[in-house]
Amino acid sequence: MARRPPPEAQGSPDDILTLADVEKARDAVAGAVVNTDCDFSRTLSEIFGCKVWLKFENLQFTASFKERGALNRLKALSPAERKAGVIAMSAGNHAQGVAYHAHRLGIPSTIVMPVNTPTVKVVNTRRHGAEVILKGETVEEAAAFARTYGRDHGLVFIHPYDDPLVMAGQGTIALEMLGAAPEIDTLVVPIGGGGLISGIAVAAKGLRPDIKVIGVQAKLYPSMYNVLHGTSEPMRGDTLAEGIAVKAPGTLTSQIVRRYVDDIVLVSEGEIEQALSMLINIEKTVVEGAGAAGLAALIANPAMFADRTVGLVLCGGNIDTRLLASVLSRELAREGRLTQLIIDLADRPGQLAKVANLVGEAGANIVEVYHQRVFSDLPAKAALLELVIETRDRAHLDETVACLRRAGLEVKALINPGGNH
Repeated sequence: MARRPPPEAQGSPDDILTLADVEKARDAVAGAVVNTDCDFSRTLSEIFGCKVWLKFENLQFTASFKERGALNRLKALSPAERKAGVIAMSAGNHAQGVAYHAHRLGIPSTIVMPVNTPTVKVVNTRRHGAEVILKGETVEEAAAFARTYGRDHGLVFIHPYDDPLVMAGQGTIALEMLGAAPEIDTLVVPIGGGGLISGIAVAAKGLRPDIKVIGVQAKLYPSMYNVLHGTSEPMRGDTLAEGIAVKAPGTLTSQIVRRYVDDIVLVSEGEIEQALSMLINIEKTVVEGAGAAGLAALIANPAMFADRTVGLVLCGGNIDTRLLASVLSRELAREGRLTQLIIDLADRPGQLAKVANLVGEAGANIVEVYHQRVFSDLPAKAALLELVIETRDRAHLDETVACLRRAGLEVKALINPGGNH
C-alpha cells in the first residue's frame, strides 16, 4: 500500500483524510472505546419541531470523545515509539484520553498543562498514569513547551486535533450515528480546533454526500467561523464551553472544514447555559459547555433545523460541579423560578414578618433572607430587605410581586442574572 504523504506535503482535503481512514480507525478502536448510545429524544423533538437524535459521548470512560482520536494515534506508533513514549498538551479532555489509553497500552505518557489548569483535571490525568508537567500561562505557551520538551526527550507529540489519525478516530462517531439512525439528514457538531467535525464530516459525506454537516462555535471564540466565512471576529473572554475555546484552528482541519462543512453557527453563553440545563432536566444527562453546544444551535436557530432529522453530538461531560450548580441556578432565575427581590421597608417591628406572610400567602417559598439597615442609601428609619424566593414559573412570580405591591411595598425583582425586571 502506498504511504500517505506527510501533512505538509498534502495538497487537498482528500490527501489528508478519507472515509477508508475512518473505517480503519473504527477497527483500531473497537472494544477499547464505548460505542455510545445514539437515542431519539421525543421531548426535544417536540420542542424544536424536528427529529432529534443524541449521541452520548459524555458516557465514554473519560467522559469525552477525545479517547477515540487519541487511541487511534497511539495504536499507529511503532514499537520504538511506544517504548520511548508520547507527549501531549491539553488542559482537559485530550489529556485524559491520551493518558488513559497510553496507560492501557503500556506506553509512557507526559502531559503538559498550563499552570492555571484546575486541580481536579491535573489529579484525574495523573490518576490515569501520566507524568504531568505544569508549564506556561496560556495554552499556546504550554504547547510550545510540549513540542520542545518532546523533541529533546524523543517523545512523539500527540496533537489534540491537527493530525489525520486523530481526526479519523473522531470520525468513527459518524459511522456509529448513521448506523444507528440512518434517517439522520443533518449532523450538528461542536468545533474547537476542528478535529471532531473534520472526522465526522469526511465520514458522513463519504457515506451520504447529501447529508448536511453544521458546525457550532461559541460567539466568544469564532475561530473556525472566521475561516469559513472570511471574517475576523475577535476571540476573547471566558466561555462556559472552554473545550471549544480555541483561538487558532488547525491547518489541516481548516482545509477539511472548507471542503466538507456546510455552515457554522455561533451560540451565546446564555444559549449554551440553557442547552446544558435542558439536557439535565429532560434527558437526565450531564454535559460540559462544549457538549451542550449542538443543542444550543437549535435554540439559537430553530428555523434552520425545522422538519429535519438532526443528530447532535454530546461531545463531553467533564464539568466542575460548582460551575454546574451555578448554571442550573441561573437557568432557574431565567425561568422565573428563582428570583431576588429587593424591598424597601420601614424600620419598625413586624415588617419582616409581614413580608414573610405575604410571600407565603402567594404560595411562594423564601430561600434566602438578607436584612440591611446600615449599608444602604435609604433614610435612617428605613431598611433594605433582600429575599431570594422560589416560584413555580414566571406567571407565579408576577402574582407574588403584585401581592407585595398591593400591600404598599416598594419591590424590585431581579430575574435575569445581571438584569432587572
